[in-house]
Amino acid sequence: MFSRRELLQTTASGFGYLAFSALAAEQAARAQPEANANPLAPKRPHFPAKAKRVIFLCMDGGPSHVDTFDYKSKLIADNGKPANRGRFGDATLLGPISPFRQRGQSGLWVSDLFPELAAKADDLCVLNGMYTDLPAHPQAFLQMHCGIFQFPRPSLGAWVLYGLGTENANLPGFVSISPSAGNGGPANYGSSFLPAAYQGTKVDRSGQIANLSNSRRSVPAQRAQLDFLQSLNRGEAERGGDAAAIDGLIGSYELAFRMQAEMPRVMDLSRETRETQALYGIPGGGGGGGFGGGPFAAGGFGRACLQARRLVEAGVRFVEVNLGGWDHHQNLSEALPRNCTAVDKPAAALLIDLKRRGLLDDTLVIWGGEFGRTPAAQGGNGRDHNNKGYSLWMAGGGVKGGFRHGATDDYGFEAVQGRVHVHDWHATILHLLGLDHERLTFRHAGRDMRLTDVKGIVVREVLA
Repeated sequence: MFSRRELLQTTASGFGYLAFSALAAEQAARAQPEANANPLAPKRPHFPAKAKRVIFLCMDGGPSHVDTFDYKSKLIADNGKPANRGRFGDATLLGPISPFRQRGQSGLWVSDLFPELAAKADDLCVLNGMYTDLPAHPQAFLQMHCGIFQFPRPSLGAWVLYGLGTENANLPGFVSISPSAGNGGPANYGSSFLPAAYQGTKVDRSGQIANLSNSRRSVPAQRAQLDFLQSLNRGEAERGGDAAAIDGLIGSYELAFRMQAEMPRVMDLSRETRETQALYGIPGGGGGGGFGGGPFAAGGFGRACLQARRLVEAGVRFVEVNLGGWDHHQNLSEALPRNCTAVDKPAAALLIDLKRRGLLDDTLVIWGGEFGRTPAAQGGNGRDHNNKGYSLWMAGGGVKGGFRHGATDDYGFEAVQGRVHVHDWHATILHLLGLDHERLTFRHAGRDMRLTDVKGIVVREVLA
């Protein structure tokens, strides 16, 4: 027989996410008593979906669009000339630090900073007319993830999981790999007023999930301990307790126990061939680690992208892979190429790998940050924040490949054609997943809340 103290210790850490899962299931069951006891069970979309899952490559810090995916011949021609004083004060225009070329059959303009991604240009759907509300990192980053920055709101991944459930009962439905510690922190993968079951599971830079395993007890001992806990739960239900909440609690304990066996296997990159690891830029076939020496270490981002592919292949609904360091107020000519090199080969490999496995058509891959940078120089070798116009790209999952939507002005300062606000972008992502952003709601504080608040228009021009 186990002591009460041992049971509490086990609940806190022994089964990894038992404490989290218990709270999640209880909240979900109370909030949706009419739903299945498993809040993560697969759900029907509102209409036939083109995408079944999402991988979001999140570039924390605001990548410079005019140096990467937004070609501006006028900016090149006027490099070094005084900028418009009304927009940039006394600054001078700064042309892109690397040449652009038209790529693939589509002729999409891509910078030489992305040679590997350039070879996949015909898979990319580039949105050059993005804009958001504020040029400050915390607010823009939260809005990119949660739709609004003024109040706590569920993240994009949480809304997707709430709307669709997950495809693997042994894994979390939403995973965030190396999430940003600042700019809202856990709120960017949190569930806010949605039941806690829908929040993201954090994978740290070592490629690990905290408290996933119990080093103090063998698996059979944990099973015996869990069986005893479950008998207490069932007894409480039989005595007239809240049956829905208790059923959810029982299910969450079982999920946490099963995760111990399946999650480490899915995260183990050594199961991949040397050819696949080399494709992602992982040196020497060393697939066991996470980011290793940091996000810019050799193969660091490649490991994260390969983990993402393994997760979605195993049935995880939404995976976010984060890479910081894009806030280039200075040292642009050295720092931006470093970032692009870290991302280029892994991101291209992800598209190649998904396509050859037959997954790209129904996996939506997204690359982008919270805003862009100014076409004017800051301190001679940097760029300031720019929320009025920037770029991101999507691929697979029902979007047009080799396609450019929207445009900024001649210098790349402001979106002037095909303008896409973050609310529109969210509405389009949900639409690709078969979800109507106006119908995907949750009753909270006396009103039906949604990711897009009371705004958002699906960008139908990008739909394949």
